[in-house]
Amino acid sequence: MAFMVKHMVGGQLKNLTGGLTEEKPEAEKSDAAAQGMTQEEFEQYQQQLEEEKQEREANFAQKKAERATVRSHFRDKYRLPKNEVDETQIQQAGEDVQLPTELAKMIAEDNQEEAHKQSVLGQLSNIQNVDMDQLKDKAQATLEDLKKQTENCSLM
Repeated sequence: MAFMVKHMVGGQLKNLTGGLTEEKPEAEKSDAAAQGMTQEEFEQYQQQLEEEKQEREANFAQKKAERATVRSHFRDKYRLPKNEVDETQIQQAGEDVQLPTELAKMIAEDNQEEAHKQSVLGQLSNIQNVDMDQLKDKAQATLEDLKKQTENCSLM
């Protein structure tokens, strides 16, 4: 509400005062003087701002590339179609973008678990109500029986 009143009345008050107050044109003031700095300090300040901006953009691009690497890894793992946007983000980073170390450890653990699950003993352990010790004992006994039979065989 105060803004509305100031907006409506403020312009009219300036017109009433005429030219009593001296206003400096904004074009005469330099940016450096407006901020209370010398021209050289202002240029250094602007250069510092530009460097910080470039550093932030580089860090952001690096993070985007790392995320794209993670996404592409999971696309490869689950055999999903590749995304060209991710590929371009990785290429734009320029540096060798790798998976974060924590994620790489988790993936290595998952790969070990999958390798164990794909093995014969891993498949047997997934079957319920199977006693692995008893199964191993039976296998050993069968091998011993086969050895005895081959010793007794006259052809061998």
